[in-house]
Amino acid sequence: MRVIIVGAGEVGYQIAKFLTYEGVDVVIIDRDGSKLRRISEELDIATIEAEGSDPSAFKEAGADNADLLLAVTNSDETNMIACLLGKAMFNIKRKIARIRNPDYFFNKELLGKTNLDIDPAINPELEAAEAVARLIENPFASEVIGFEQGKIMVIGFKIPKESPVNGKKLKSIRALLDKDLIIGVIERDENVKIPTGDDILQEGDIVYMPIPKEQIQEVAQSLGVQWNPSRKIMILGGGRIGYYIASKMENKGDIKIIEKNSERCKFLSKHLGKTLVLHGDGADKQLLIEENISNMDTYIACSSNDELNIMASLLAKKLGAKKVISLVNRTDYVPLAHNLGIQSVLSPRLITASIILRYLRRGEVISLTAIAENKAEIMEIEVPKNASISGRTLKEGFFPKNSILGAIIRGDRIIIPSGQDIIREKDKLIIFTLKDSIKEVEKLLT
Repeated sequence: MRVIIVGAGEVGYQIAKFLTYEGVDVVIIDRDGSKLRRISEELDIATIEAEGSDPSAFKEAGADNADLLLAVTNSDETNMIACLLGKAMFNIKRKIARIRNPDYFFNKELLGKTNLDIDPAINPELEAAEAVARLIENPFASEVIGFEQGKIMVIGFKIPKESPVNGKKLKSIRALLDKDLIIGVIERDENVKIPTGDDILQEGDIVYMPIPKEQIQEVAQSLGVQWNPSRKIMILGGGRIGYYIASKMENKGDIKIIEKNSERCKFLSKHLGKTLVLHGDGADKQLLIEENISNMDTYIACSSNDELNIMASLLAKKLGAKKVISLVNRTDYVPLAHNLGIQSVLSPRLITASIILRYLRRGEVISLTAIAENKAEIMEIEVPKNASISGRTLKEGFFPKNSILGAIIRGDRIIIPSGQDIIREKDKLIIFTLKDSIKEVEKLLT
């Protein structure tokens, strides 16, 4: 497979890193030589310093033989022109673009097959807002990923000291709690592993578990995790992400949004029906106290300034906000923010990269999400006809090392599997895997 990436920013870099790890032929185009030098120093890929809409750069990149074009610059217009160029001059089969402007993103005719033929267009701010909304609806979680139209969720959360599973081996948990549970990934400090039955859970571990949606509250309570519904929500930043979050959540709780720009405040007041819009500095301690930050169930820092988001989140936590969510674009800030004690840290760029990755996998990949700072992946895959694993039981142990089956979706049934369960054709599987086992997992399903 040959992939051309237009844009050497954080999203382009993360995708290029994933692809080179798997031996995909990648060429990256960007007009910023310093970004390209960074990539050349770290990754073994070809780079071309040129505009993303330059036909000669596409020619040099081998666009005539490219299977996929990823346009992920910071300019919607450049991304769209790159896709148009890939279609009109080089007949590249699939084109994926990052599109932020809602006037473009929601224009299905413009992006459709007869025009730009972008499939799919990805809006980072909208995807980040969806991720935040899932965290608000599952207040104990540090990360929530939905599968099968939300019927089953993979929940990432921290094991509290008082949890009945603290200090227990994984193989004893089902009997201890009398529930069908599987832990797919354990994140401990900066180490990530696919656990075995002999692994012992510790206070502070972040674990990822597949849970049917209707059982989430029950499972959380059985694990000793507090469930406090988020009704009072404060948002720092009224940009696109803040606006999308408020739009989605304002009928489910009391929303306050703090925005510095007076013109943006007018826009928010006009387009949001029930949200209280405050003109001010969301990191102003006195303002937060006056607006009862200590009574807030959730505080969300989603301004365009990463440093402000982290510092404001720490302040809100200190002042008594029950849950704090911080959005940061710089991926190297994610572990830093976690280490500072911020419960949930999201990167729109990493979310975008994860969405794009699902289109680069072999087999019947329905969805894919990178977790634990991109050290592991959760794949939802449909078992194809004549797959080597069809008709086999899990106790045969055919899954590769560093991977585990977390759930089977069979029609309307969701099965948290045991060794006796049989995999069947057309089953949808939720699989946890570390990066070094991804190719082996794909081979099982082709």
